[in-house]
Amino acid sequence: MREWEPLAKQGNADAQSYLGFMYHSGNGVPQDYNEAMKWFRLAAGQRYAAAQYFLGLMYYHGQGVHQDYAEAAKWYHKVAELGLAKAQYNLGFMYNIGQGVPQDHAEAAKWWHKAAEQGIAKAQHNLGVFYAEGQGVLQDHAEAAKWYRKAAVQGHADAQYNLGLAYARGQGVLPDDTEAAKWFRKAAGQGMADAQY
Repeated sequence: MREWEPLAKQGNADAQSYLGFMYHSGNGVPQDYNEAMKWFRLAAGQRYAAAQYFLGLMYYHGQGVHQDYAEAAKWYHKVAELGLAKAQYNLGFMYNIGQGVPQDHAEAAKWWHKAAEQGIAKAQHNLGVFYAEGQGVLQDHAEAAKWYRKAAVQGHADAQYNLGLAYARGQGVLPDDTEAAKWFRKAAGQGMADAQY
């Protein structure tokens, strides 16, 4: 802590962001969201991506500031444009439900696609659902199955269940009861009641 503070006060964005993270998590210092916000703001003003992401997170959860979804979306957007997968996922989520931004399923799909390509399992699953339902994208069961599989192999229970359904119904893949059972079993093993049934 002591070695970071002088650097942070001199304007070093790495040090400012690190101090923000320490105060946010209570790592080595008492947890203090106001202090975290102060340091993240300084680093974010220097376009430090991690600090910008944490500002979005803090505005989203109302940590050290009044909860403000529009402000959260603004900060997520800045770092999503830079390619930060977690911000892309969060921004997609906000567009999907219209939180802080106008509801726009095509925008949600766009951001989830970017996050999915970087291996975020929740984004892969959600993109699969969008393709299966034709929400924000053209309906395409083969694309849905592709994204379900990517999330399923990472252990995402909903994706495992949905991939099982795809095999059971022959949607986007050839019907295969053995494959369906395999994926249902994996989801069931994680406590998913529908898969257990």
